[in-house]
Amino acid sequence: MADSDLTLFIGYMLSELLSNPLSDLLFEQSDEFMGIYDLEKEQFVRVNSAGVRLLGFASEVALLDDPGRLRSLRIPPLTIDHRAALIGQLNRAGRYEETVQIGRVNGPAFWGRLIISTLLGGADGYALVRLIDQRQLHQTERDLDHSVRRYEAVFSYASIGIVVCDQQGRITSANHLANELFGYQTGELISLTIEQLVPTEVSHFHQTLRQFFNQQPPVPEMARNRDLQARRKDGSVFPVEISLSYFQLEEEHYAVAYIIDTSVKKAAQSQLLAQRDAIQRLNGDLEQKVADRTNALLNTLGQLVQAKDELTKALTAEQQLGELKSRFVSIASHEFRTPLTVVQTSATLIEKYLALNQPDNCQTHLDHIRASTRHLNDILEEFLSVGQIEAGKIEAHPVSVDVAKLLGVTVADMQGILKRDQRVEMTLSGSETARPDHVWPGHAWLDPSLFRKIILNLLTNAIKYSGPGSVVSIQGTTTDRLLTLIVQDQGVGIPPDDQPHLFERFFRASNVTNMAGTGLGLHIVGQYVALMGGQISLQSVLDQGTTVTLTLPSHDDHSAD
Repeated sequence: MADSDLTLFIGYMLSELLSNPLSDLLFEQSDEFMGIYDLEKEQFVRVNSAGVRLLGFASEVALLDDPGRLRSLRIPPLTIDHRAALIGQLNRAGRYEETVQIGRVNGPAFWGRLIISTLLGGADGYALVRLIDQRQLHQTERDLDHSVRRYEAVFSYASIGIVVCDQQGRITSANHLANELFGYQTGELISLTIEQLVPTEVSHFHQTLRQFFNQQPPVPEMARNRDLQARRKDGSVFPVEISLSYFQLEEEHYAVAYIIDTSVKKAAQSQLLAQRDAIQRLNGDLEQKVADRTNALLNTLGQLVQAKDELTKALTAEQQLGELKSRFVSIASHEFRTPLTVVQTSATLIEKYLALNQPDNCQTHLDHIRASTRHLNDILEEFLSVGQIEAGKIEAHPVSVDVAKLLGVTVADMQGILKRDQRVEMTLSGSETARPDHVWPGHAWLDPSLFRKIILNLLTNAIKYSGPGSVVSIQGTTTDRLLTLIVQDQGVGIPPDDQPHLFERFFRASNVTNMAGTGLGLHIVGQYVALMGGQISLQSVLDQGTTVTLTLPSHDDHSAD
């Protein structure tokens, strides 16, 4: 119903409200605050049940009998000048709107949209007052702001240069390191085209390649670690490695370039080649003196072999580090792209549906934003956990833990992600399926935080890769020294060739690459198990399921001290 129609209807309803049961029923059916306000007496004469509940009053009678307290619920309270301005607005337009903070009789204040329309006699008669609760909208806006800030932090402070351009080659965003690599001040790159960052002699060819890409976009990961040349602001050229990907937003393709300055690497390679040539020349000289300097030659050759081995190890380590960085960039760009696109699209649709007064549609997209935000938080948590583990910042702090209780709480927390008819069954020490009040004999000496994260990760994988109606089981046994847990699912299974690599960083089985994931979960689990002095093993059969066995010490080695 349009606002003008609603005003006419309420005007008629006001005269009928006390005598017509049907009008009274329609007034009470509204799920938002609706009240009839006597502008001359400055007090409400009717407030519906939804409005009474929203303001925290026990009843409409209690609300109407306390006009002074009701007026003080507005934060800040309405001043004389503000009231005069409001009356003037009602006289001129017959309507007044504002977003204001509202207090409650008991409970926290909240933000609401206040809409006042004059009825029967203008500003000297009655007014229809509507108050729309906007708490959920404000909370969503805060969550969205936090999500955007996290994204900006990852983008701005990345350890590689990142440049984003549109189909026309215009640079739309660039992080701090990209500006530094190309010799520009912050913000200067935004006014350039991507062709201005490549050597002059190949800029025309690069423009042709970009046009071809716009006509026939390739797979999302277009290139990885290409050895290319780039041009700084002062015209100087320097070597770079560039990985490319793209994303689509509102039917337009955007290219993302991840840029690493390889000047130091190239210099190191040149130095390595020079050292190799020097070694070869040294060998040639030594061969001429074999007869009279046999002992010296043997000693020198030993040193050369050692130097060669060290150089080989260093080169291998550098290559492995480069591959690891490339996999991190590829996975991070892919995993962040989808939730961020959902957040941006949902925010746009929320704005549209708010304008159309369609709160149900807004709620759907609010849920999408929350889910995407949680997904981003989970991804960041995994990356941070790996960094903390490798830096030695995580240690196990075992205490006496009621394992059955901890498992019960953890399983309960997983209920929200179960698929249709999917369930988790828990059996401890060979007993029947554990009830919430089941007591498992004894406690185990464990780090409860690490243990919970391990179980959460294993259950998440089991639920994620199993279908609706499947059963995920947890079997536990304990002795005076060992705790053994077995997590078994009925999911897709893991190919035999992939199973030896499942606990490596960023590794994902070949049959689940179409599903979201970073390849860090089992790596983190394996590290946590090692920190607690335990062992973990895995058996899996394709299309039948996977079984993970976890063994942990359950006693305190220092209890006798």
